[in-house]
Amino acid sequence: MQSPNFPDGIDAATFLAEYWQKRPLLIRNAFPGFDCRLDPNDLGGLACEEGVEARLVLEKGGATPWAVRHGPFELEAFDALPPSHWTLLVQDVDKYMPEVAGLLGFFRFLPDWRLDDVMVSYAEDQGSVGPHVDDYDVFLYQAMGRRRWRIHQQPVSEADYVPGLALRILPEFETEQEWLLEPGDCLYLPPNVAHWGIAEGECVTCSVGFRTPTMQEMFGQWCDELIETRAPLTRYRDRPLRPQEAPGEILPAVIEDLRETFARYLEQDSEQLRRWFGRYISETKPNLQVMPNEQGEDLESFFARLRETEGLLRNGLSRMAFSRGGGEDSLFANGDEYTLPADQGGLLELMTRERKLDYDMLAPWIEQDACRELLHRLYLDGHLLLEAELEGGDDV
Repeated sequence: MQSPNFPDGIDAATFLAEYWQKRPLLIRNAFPGFDCRLDPNDLGGLACEEGVEARLVLEKGGATPWAVRHGPFELEAFDALPPSHWTLLVQDVDKYMPEVAGLLGFFRFLPDWRLDDVMVSYAEDQGSVGPHVDDYDVFLYQAMGRRRWRIHQQPVSEADYVPGLALRILPEFETEQEWLLEPGDCLYLPPNVAHWGIAEGECVTCSVGFRTPTMQEMFGQWCDELIETRAPLTRYRDRPLRPQEAPGEILPAVIEDLRETFARYLEQDSEQLRRWFGRYISETKPNLQVMPNEQGEDLESFFARLRETEGLLRNGLSRMAFSRGGGEDSLFANGDEYTLPADQGGLLELMTRERKLDYDMLAPWIEQDACRELLHRLYLDGHLLLEAELEGGDDV
Protein backbone atom coordinates (compact mmCIF):
# COMPACT_ATOMS: atom_id res chain seq x y z
CA MET A 1 0.00 0.00 0.00
CA GLN A 2 1.42 3.38 -1.03
CA SER A 3 1.88 6.15 1.49
CA PRO A 4 3.87 9.39 1.61
CA ASN A 5 7.63 9.24 2.12
CA PHE A 6 7.34 10.04 5.82
CA PRO A 7 10.46 11.20 7.72
CA ASP A 8 12.70 8.54 9.24
CA GLY A 9 11.06 6.76 12.15
CA ILE A 10 7.53 7.47 10.94
CA ASP A 11 5.41 5.05 8.95
CA ALA A 12 1.70 5.17 8.12
CA ALA A 13 0.71 3.58 11.44
CA THR A 14 2.89 5.99 13.43
CA PHE A 15 1.52 8.94 11.49
CA LEU A 16 -2.08 7.94 12.23
CA ALA A 17 -1.35 7.36 15.91
CA GLU A 18 0.77 10.44 16.61
CA TYR A 19 0.00 13.09 13.96
CA TRP A 20 -3.40 12.54 12.31
CA GLN A 21 -5.79 15.20 13.66
CA LYS A 22 -3.22 16.04 16.34
CA ARG A 23 -0.20 17.98 15.02
CA PRO A 24 1.40 19.17 11.77
CA LEU A 25 4.09 17.26 9.91
CA LEU A 26 6.46 18.44 7.18
CA ILE A 27 7.29 15.73 4.62
CA ARG A 28 10.21 16.52 2.32
CA ASN A 29 10.22 14.78 -1.08
CA ALA A 30 6.86 13.35 -0.10
CA PHE A 31 6.02 11.31 -3.20
CA PRO A 32 9.20 10.06 -4.92
CA GLY A 33 8.67 9.39 -8.60
CA PHE A 34 5.37 11.27 -8.76
CA ASP A 35 5.03 14.21 -11.12
CA CYS A 36 1.55 15.53 -11.75
CA ARG A 37 2.82 17.38 -14.84
CA LEU A 38 0.25 20.07 -14.20
CA ASP A 39 0.47 22.95 -16.65
CA PRO A 40 -0.85 26.22 -15.15
CA ASN A 41 -2.39 27.02 -18.55
CA ASP A 42 -4.44 23.82 -18.36
CA LEU A 43 -5.61 24.82 -14.89
CA GLY A 44 -6.64 28.22 -16.22
CA GLY A 45 -8.51 26.57 -19.06
CA LEU A 46 -10.32 24.28 -16.62
CA ALA A 47 -11.39 27.33 -14.58
CA CYS A 48 -13.13 28.65 -17.70
CA GLU A 49 -15.34 25.58 -18.11
CA GLU A 50 -19.00 25.61 -17.11
CA GLY A 51 -19.72 23.54 -14.01
CA VAL A 52 -16.15 23.70 -12.65
CA GLU A 53 -15.87 25.33 -9.23
CA ALA A 54 -13.17 28.01 -9.44
CA ARG A 55 -12.26 31.23 -7.63
CA LEU A 56 -9.82 34.09 -8.04
CA VAL A 57 -8.54 35.70 -4.84
CA LEU A 58 -6.94 39.13 -5.13
CA GLU A 59 -5.25 40.41 -2.01
CA LYS A 60 -4.55 43.62 -3.93
CA GLY A 61 -5.94 45.03 -7.14
CA GLY A 62 -9.57 44.06 -6.55
CA ALA A 63 -12.57 46.14 -5.61
CA THR A 64 -11.79 45.41 -1.94
CA PRO A 65 -8.88 43.79 -0.09
CA TRP A 66 -9.04 40.01 -0.49
CA ALA A 67 -11.62 40.30 -3.27
CA VAL A 68 -13.07 37.00 -4.51
CA ARG A 69 -14.27 36.37 -8.08
CA HIS A 70 -16.09 33.18 -9.04
CA GLY A 71 -15.81 31.21 -12.27
CA PRO A 72 -16.36 30.22 -14.93
CA PHE A 73 -13.92 32.79 -16.26
CA GLU A 74 -13.01 34.11 -19.68
CA LEU A 75 -9.39 33.56 -20.64
CA GLU A 76 -9.03 37.29 -21.22
CA ALA A 77 -9.75 37.85 -17.50
CA PHE A 78 -6.32 36.44 -16.60
CA ASP A 79 -4.55 38.93 -18.89
CA ALA A 80 -6.01 41.81 -16.89
CA LEU A 81 -4.71 40.58 -13.52
CA PRO A 82 -1.94 42.40 -11.63
CA PRO A 83 1.61 40.98 -11.68
CA SER A 84 1.46 39.74 -8.07
CA HIS A 85 -0.71 39.07 -4.98
CA TRP A 86 -3.39 36.90 -6.62
CA THR A 87 -4.34 33.21 -6.57
CA LEU A 88 -6.52 30.99 -8.76
CA LEU A 89 -8.18 28.08 -6.92
CA VAL A 90 -9.91 25.20 -8.70
CA GLN A 91 -11.81 22.49 -6.79
CA ASP A 92 -12.07 18.80 -7.68
CA VAL A 93 -9.19 18.88 -10.15
CA ASP A 94 -8.66 15.16 -9.54
CA LYS A 95 -12.05 14.53 -11.22
CA TYR A 96 -10.91 16.20 -14.43
CA MET A 97 -7.16 15.59 -14.67
CA PRO A 98 -5.89 12.01 -14.25
CA GLU A 99 -2.35 13.28 -13.68
CA VAL A 100 -3.61 15.00 -10.53
CA ALA A 101 -5.83 12.08 -9.49
CA GLY A 102 -2.68 9.96 -9.33
CA LEU A 103 -1.75 11.87 -6.20
CA LEU A 104 -4.59 10.18 -4.31
CA GLY A 105 -2.88 6.82 -4.65
CA PHE A 106 -0.48 7.85 -1.88
CA PHE A 107 -3.34 8.20 0.61
CA ARG A 108 -4.86 4.73 0.44
CA PHE A 109 -3.71 4.14 4.04
CA LEU A 110 -6.69 6.37 4.91
CA PRO A 111 -10.32 5.39 4.18
CA ASP A 112 -11.29 6.46 0.65
CA TRP A 113 -14.64 7.73 1.87
CA ARG A 114 -12.88 10.33 4.00
CA LEU A 115 -11.21 11.89 0.95
CA ASP A 116 -12.98 14.87 -0.55
CA ASP A 117 -10.99 16.32 -3.43
CA VAL A 118 -7.73 17.76 -4.68
CA MET A 119 -7.98 21.53 -4.92
CA VAL A 120 -5.21 23.10 -6.99
CA SER A 121 -4.08 26.67 -6.55
CA TYR A 122 -1.93 28.67 -8.94
CA ALA A 123 -0.39 31.82 -7.49
CA GLU A 124 1.73 34.61 -8.84
CA ASP A 125 4.42 36.03 -6.56
CA GLN A 126 3.07 36.84 -3.08
CA GLY A 127 -0.23 35.20 -3.96
CA SER A 128 -2.18 33.92 -0.96
CA VAL A 129 -5.68 33.34 0.37
CA GLY A 130 -4.69 34.98 3.63
CA PRO A 131 -4.21 33.70 7.17
CA HIS A 132 -7.13 31.43 8.04
CA VAL A 133 -8.29 28.19 9.68
CA ASP A 134 -9.79 25.13 7.98
CA ASP A 135 -12.12 22.68 9.69
CA TYR A 136 -10.64 19.65 7.95
CA ASP A 137 -7.37 17.74 7.55
CA VAL A 138 -5.29 18.78 4.56
CA PHE A 139 -2.07 17.73 2.85
CA LEU A 140 -0.48 20.69 1.02
CA TYR A 141 1.68 19.35 -1.80
CA GLN A 142 4.01 21.73 -3.60
CA ALA A 143 3.78 20.80 -7.28
CA MET A 144 5.67 23.75 -8.77
CA GLY A 145 7.61 26.71 -7.43
CA ARG A 146 7.94 27.60 -3.78
CA ARG A 147 5.50 28.61 -1.06
CA ARG A 148 6.26 29.69 2.49
CA TRP A 149 3.88 28.38 5.13
CA ARG A 150 3.43 29.90 8.56
CA ILE A 151 1.22 28.36 11.25
CA HIS A 152 0.07 28.89 14.79
CA GLN A 153 -2.05 26.63 16.97
CA GLN A 154 -3.78 29.17 19.19
CA PRO A 155 -7.59 28.82 19.39
CA VAL A 156 -9.54 30.83 16.80
CA SER A 157 -13.23 31.73 16.92
CA GLU A 158 -15.57 33.24 14.33
CA ALA A 159 -15.32 36.58 16.12
CA ASP A 160 -11.59 36.70 15.34
CA TYR A 161 -12.00 37.14 11.57
CA VAL A 162 -12.03 40.45 9.73
CA PRO A 163 -15.71 41.38 9.30
CA GLY A 164 -17.23 42.19 5.94
CA LEU A 165 -14.89 40.09 3.76
CA ALA A 166 -15.80 37.20 1.48
CA LEU A 167 -12.96 35.17 3.01
CA ARG A 168 -12.35 34.28 6.65
CA ILE A 169 -9.18 36.33 7.18
CA LEU A 170 -7.40 36.60 10.52
CA PRO A 171 -6.31 40.21 11.09
CA GLU A 172 -3.41 39.22 13.33
CA PHE A 173 -1.13 36.25 12.90
CA GLU A 174 1.59 35.30 15.36
CA THR A 175 3.85 32.76 13.64
CA GLU A 176 4.86 29.77 15.76
CA GLN A 177 6.39 27.60 13.00
CA GLU A 178 7.48 28.36 9.44
CA TRP A 179 8.60 26.27 6.46
CA LEU A 180 9.55 26.97 2.85
CA LEU A 181 8.20 24.19 0.64
CA GLU A 182 10.07 23.27 -2.53
CA PRO A 183 8.63 21.17 -5.39
CA GLY A 184 7.83 17.68 -4.09
CA ASP A 185 7.45 18.73 -0.45
CA CYS A 186 4.20 18.30 1.46
CA LEU A 187 2.84 19.78 4.69
CA TYR A 188 0.15 17.98 6.68
CA LEU A 189 -2.11 20.18 8.81
CA PRO A 190 -4.81 18.85 11.16
CA PRO A 191 -8.11 20.72 11.54
CA ASN A 192 -8.21 24.14 13.21
CA VAL A 193 -4.52 24.97 12.80
CA ALA A 194 -4.24 28.56 11.59
CA HIS A 195 -2.05 28.76 8.49
CA TRP A 196 -0.86 31.26 5.93
CA GLY A 197 0.80 30.26 2.68
CA ILE A 198 2.51 32.90 0.53
CA ALA A 199 3.96 32.19 -2.92
CA GLU A 200 7.58 33.12 -3.46
CA GLY A 201 7.44 33.54 -7.21
CA GLU A 202 5.05 31.63 -9.46
CA CYS A 203 3.83 28.41 -7.81
CA VAL A 204 1.28 25.59 -7.90
CA THR A 205 0.02 23.86 -4.74
CA CYS A 206 -2.24 20.79 -4.56
CA SER A 207 -4.43 20.60 -1.45
CA VAL A 208 -5.67 17.09 -0.65
CA GLY A 209 -8.70 17.76 1.55
CA PHE A 210 -10.89 15.43 3.59
CA ARG A 211 -14.66 15.33 4.01
CA THR A 212 -15.79 16.58 7.41
CA PRO A 213 -19.54 17.17 7.66
CA THR A 214 -20.67 18.81 10.87
CA MET A 215 -22.46 16.70 13.44
CA GLN A 216 -25.46 19.00 12.94
CA GLU A 217 -25.50 18.17 9.22
CA MET A 218 -25.23 14.45 9.82
CA PHE A 219 -27.78 14.40 12.61
CA GLY A 220 -30.22 16.42 10.50
CA GLN A 221 -29.87 14.03 7.57
CA TRP A 222 -30.24 11.00 9.87
CA CYS A 223 -33.39 12.48 11.40
CA ASP A 224 -34.78 13.04 7.89
CA GLU A 225 -34.11 9.35 7.21
CA LEU A 226 -35.99 8.36 10.37
CA ILE A 227 -38.90 10.64 9.57
CA GLU A 228 -39.20 9.13 6.11
CA THR A 229 -38.84 5.49 7.16
CA ARG A 230 -40.18 5.25 10.70
CA ALA A 231 -42.41 8.14 11.75
CA PRO A 232 -46.05 7.14 11.18
CA LEU A 233 -48.57 9.39 9.46
CA THR A 234 -51.15 8.72 12.18
CA ARG A 235 -52.17 11.71 14.24
CA TYR A 236 -51.70 12.32 17.93
CA ARG A 237 -54.16 10.55 20.18
CA ASP A 238 -54.80 11.16 23.88
CA ARG A 239 -54.21 8.55 26.51
CA PRO A 240 -57.36 7.97 28.59
CA LEU A 241 -58.27 11.38 30.00
CA ARG A 242 -59.75 12.48 33.29
CA PRO A 243 -60.97 15.96 34.18
CA GLN A 244 -58.03 18.09 35.36
CA GLU A 245 -58.20 21.02 37.74
CA ALA A 246 -55.86 23.24 35.68
CA PRO A 247 -56.94 22.92 32.03
CA GLY A 248 -53.94 25.00 30.88
CA GLU A 249 -51.42 22.51 32.29
CA ILE A 250 -49.50 20.02 30.15
CA LEU A 251 -49.38 17.09 32.53
CA PRO A 252 -46.14 15.14 33.14
CA ALA A 253 -47.87 11.97 31.90
CA VAL A 254 -48.28 13.57 28.43
CA ILE A 255 -44.57 14.32 28.22
CA GLU A 256 -43.71 10.81 29.38
CA ASP A 257 -45.96 9.30 26.68
CA LEU A 258 -44.25 11.41 24.03
CA ARG A 259 -40.81 10.46 25.32
CA GLU A 260 -41.64 6.76 25.09
CA THR A 261 -43.17 7.16 21.63
CA PHE A 262 -40.23 9.14 20.24
CA ALA A 263 -37.78 6.70 21.81
CA ARG A 264 -39.38 3.86 19.84
CA TYR A 265 -38.99 5.78 16.58
CA LEU A 266 -35.41 6.84 17.39
CA GLU A 267 -34.26 3.45 18.61
CA GLN A 268 -30.91 2.62 17.03
CA ASP A 269 -30.94 0.18 14.14
CA SER A 270 -27.33 -0.51 13.19
CA GLU A 271 -28.27 -1.99 9.80
CA GLN A 272 -30.32 1.02 8.81
CA LEU A 273 -27.58 3.35 10.08
CA ARG A 274 -24.95 1.44 8.08
CA ARG A 275 -26.89 1.75 4.85
CA TRP A 276 -27.89 5.37 5.42
CA PHE A 277 -24.33 6.46 6.22
CA GLY A 278 -22.96 4.81 3.10
CA ARG A 279 -25.46 6.67 0.94
CA TYR A 280 -24.87 9.92 2.79
CA ILE A 281 -21.06 9.93 2.77
CA SER A 282 -20.82 8.90 -0.89
CA GLU A 283 -22.99 11.76 -2.13
CA THR A 284 -21.24 14.16 -4.45
CA LYS A 285 -21.70 17.79 -5.45
CA PRO A 286 -24.48 18.76 -7.90
CA ASN A 287 -21.89 19.74 -10.52
CA LEU A 288 -20.20 16.33 -10.32
CA GLN A 289 -23.14 14.07 -11.10
CA VAL A 290 -22.64 10.98 -13.25
CA MET A 291 -24.77 10.78 -16.40
CA PRO A 292 -26.43 7.45 -17.27
CA ASN A 293 -25.08 5.55 -20.25
CA GLU A 294 -27.29 6.43 -23.21
CA GLN A 295 -26.45 3.31 -25.21
CA GLY A 296 -28.45 1.13 -22.83
CA GLU A 297 -27.13 -2.21 -24.04
CA ASP A 298 -28.76 -5.34 -22.70
CA LEU A 299 -26.81 -7.59 -20.36
CA GLU A 300 -25.60 -10.11 -22.95
CA SER A 301 -24.46 -7.44 -25.42
CA PHE A 302 -22.60 -5.65 -22.66
CA PHE A 303 -20.65 -8.76 -21.62
CA ALA A 304 -19.93 -9.66 -25.24
CA ARG A 305 -18.28 -6.26 -25.66
CA LEU A 306 -16.53 -6.57 -22.31
CA ARG A 307 -14.89 -9.79 -23.44
CA GLU A 308 -13.52 -7.99 -26.50
CA THR A 309 -12.15 -4.96 -24.67
CA GLU A 310 -9.40 -4.55 -22.08
CA GLY A 311 -11.77 -4.06 -19.18
CA LEU A 312 -13.78 -1.50 -17.25
CA LEU A 313 -12.80 1.87 -15.83
CA ARG A 314 -14.43 3.65 -12.95
CA ASN A 315 -15.93 6.98 -13.96
CA GLY A 316 -13.74 9.75 -12.55
CA LEU A 317 -16.84 11.41 -11.10
CA SER A 318 -17.98 8.29 -9.24
CA ARG A 319 -17.43 8.34 -5.49
CA MET A 320 -17.52 4.73 -4.29
CA ALA A 321 -17.39 2.94 -0.94
CA PHE A 322 -18.75 -0.34 0.40
CA SER A 323 -19.74 -1.87 3.72
CA ARG A 324 -20.54 -5.39 4.86
CA GLY A 325 -23.97 -6.23 6.23
CA GLY A 326 -25.59 -9.34 7.60
CA GLY A 327 -27.00 -11.14 4.59
CA GLU A 328 -26.16 -8.44 2.05
CA ASP A 329 -23.15 -6.22 1.39
CA SER A 330 -23.65 -2.75 -0.05
CA LEU A 331 -21.85 -0.68 -2.66
CA PHE A 332 -22.45 3.05 -2.42
CA ALA A 333 -21.88 5.30 -5.43
CA ASN A 334 -22.74 9.00 -5.42
CA GLY A 335 -25.51 8.53 -2.88
CA ASP A 336 -27.03 5.39 -4.41
CA GLU A 337 -26.89 1.87 -2.96
CA TYR A 338 -26.34 -1.39 -4.79
CA THR A 339 -26.39 -4.74 -2.99
CA LEU A 340 -24.85 -8.16 -3.38
CA PRO A 341 -25.22 -11.34 -1.34
CA ALA A 342 -22.60 -11.35 1.40
CA ASP A 343 -20.81 -14.37 -0.05
CA GLN A 344 -20.19 -12.37 -3.25
CA GLY A 345 -19.21 -9.12 -1.55
CA GLY A 346 -15.57 -9.62 -2.47
CA LEU A 347 -16.41 -8.01 -5.83
CA LEU A 348 -17.23 -4.77 -3.98
CA GLU A 349 -13.83 -4.78 -2.31
CA LEU A 350 -12.19 -5.25 -5.72
CA MET A 351 -14.23 -2.50 -7.37
CA THR A 352 -13.51 0.07 -4.68
CA ARG A 353 -9.79 -0.78 -4.54
CA GLU A 354 -9.06 -0.72 -8.29
CA ARG A 355 -9.94 2.09 -10.67
CA LYS A 356 -9.29 -0.16 -13.66
CA LEU A 357 -10.88 -3.62 -13.73
CA ASP A 358 -9.21 -5.97 -16.19
CA TYR A 359 -11.34 -8.77 -17.59
CA ASP A 360 -9.14 -11.35 -15.87
CA MET A 361 -9.81 -9.69 -12.52
CA LEU A 362 -13.55 -9.87 -13.12
CA ALA A 363 -13.67 -13.36 -14.62
CA PRO A 364 -14.34 -15.24 -11.33
CA TRP A 365 -17.18 -12.89 -10.47
CA ILE A 366 -18.78 -12.82 -13.89
CA GLU A 367 -19.82 -16.43 -13.34
CA GLN A 368 -22.20 -15.22 -10.59
CA ASP A 369 -25.57 -13.92 -11.80
CA ALA A 370 -25.85 -11.22 -9.11
CA CYS A 371 -22.36 -9.92 -9.93
CA ARG A 372 -23.11 -9.86 -13.65
CA GLU A 373 -26.26 -7.88 -13.03
CA LEU A 374 -24.47 -5.44 -10.74
CA LEU A 375 -21.67 -4.74 -13.23
CA HIS A 376 -24.26 -4.19 -15.97
CA ARG A 377 -26.32 -1.90 -13.74
CA LEU A 378 -23.26 0.20 -12.85
CA TYR A 379 -22.41 0.47 -16.55
CA LEU A 380 -25.93 1.63 -17.41
CA ASP A 381 -25.88 4.13 -14.53
CA GLY A 382 -22.57 5.58 -15.78
CA HIS A 383 -20.31 4.55 -12.89
CA LEU A 384 -18.38 2.02 -14.99
CA LEU A 385 -17.12 2.66 -18.52
CA LEU A 386 -15.91 0.23 -21.16
CA GLU A 387 -12.30 1.10 -21.85
CA ALA A 388 -12.79 0.59 -25.59
CA GLU A 389 -15.36 3.42 -25.63
CA LEU A 390 -12.81 5.98 -24.51
CA GLU A 391 -9.99 7.61 -26.37
CA GLY A 392 -6.88 7.11 -24.23
CA GLY A 393 -8.90 5.02 -21.78
CA ASP A 394 -6.68 5.79 -18.77
CA ASP A 395 -7.68 9.46 -18.96
CA VAL A 396 -10.70 9.06 -16.70
